[in-house]
Amino acid sequence: MSTIGIAMSGGVDSTVAALLLREKGYSIHGFFMKLPLEQHETLGQRVQTIADRLAIPLHCVDMRQTFSASIIRYFIESYQCGETPNPCVRCNQQIKFGLLADYMMEQGMERIATGHYANIVHSGAHSYIARAADWKKDQSYFLARLQPPQIERILFPLGGCTKTQVYAKAESMGLHFSGEESQDICFLKSSLTSFFVQHDVPPREGIIATADGTVLGTHRGCWNYTIGQRRGLGLPDATPWYVIALDGTNNRVIVGKKDELMRQACSLRSLQWVHEAPELPWRGLVQLRSRHTPVQSVLTSSQQGVFQHQFDRPQRAITPGQFAVFYQDNMVVGSAVISKAQERNPWPQS
Repeated sequence: MSTIGIAMSGGVDSTVAALLLREKGYSIHGFFMKLPLEQHETLGQRVQTIADRLAIPLHCVDMRQTFSASIIRYFIESYQCGETPNPCVRCNQQIKFGLLADYMMEQGMERIATGHYANIVHSGAHSYIARAADWKKDQSYFLARLQPPQIERILFPLGGCTKTQVYAKAESMGLHFSGEESQDICFLKSSLTSFFVQHDVPPREGIIATADGTVLGTHRGCWNYTIGQRRGLGLPDATPWYVIALDGTNNRVIVGKKDELMRQACSLRSLQWVHEAPELPWRGLVQLRSRHTPVQSVLTSSQQGVFQHQFDRPQRAITPGQFAVFYQDNMVVGSAVISKAQERNPWPQS
């Protein structure tokens, strides 16, 4: 049987994924990434304990410097530009299924595995990332930037499992987990404001204004806010205010009422198809963030490198910097970065 390298975090998902592969007769090696996290030593000890319990060798790979330069730096710079990044998508593409997977192959692994809730499906001569059986836990969105050479060497043992089944499997083997869910952004353990202070991003005063330019207050850096945010604005009114846009160039937070979060279209950049690019206009399902309900849409090209995306019905809190992920038959067929939501009432520019 093949020798499989599995990324292990110390959680129930990667542990049960390793168990399932071992039961199928694979030779399993665990790989733990050391990341720039305060608790990395504790996590490492926990993973070693699990590896010992499963009787599999464990390799520790120091990714702290690379992760800081590639993921944390991207996270900070995106927020400073007025965008909301998705570091997990980038990490999967560049680190977990990039550098770590390459290291696994160098150590003699024939395939790589993780505890993601997703599937690999084959359509004709091509392989695709596809949704997991448990749609509530589906993580295919976070894997959307993977390319065919990466996809072809992956195994997802949990693709057909529910979370309840995963916990039951662990318990049946005498492995007890507290039931905590993994955090989407592993390095963000406090508020955005605290994170930026810790990373020496100095405060920068700016204005909070409505779309028509009415100034309502001030803030200490637009990077402390995200589209759709309601709490923490300090703007009393009869009905709540929401962040409807971020003007990173001028360090302005634009606010409005709930209905102003709705948009019919957006522009995209960095469009990437998994296989051959289809003819445009393309019509299919798009998911605009990890917990967004997919919606039918039409993708067209407007100019070199910029694409327009029209939704069948208005969508809430379209967020620049997040990924638009395209699906057909539950398969990820492409993705792009959201550049700008369609404007309703453009605010005055400085």
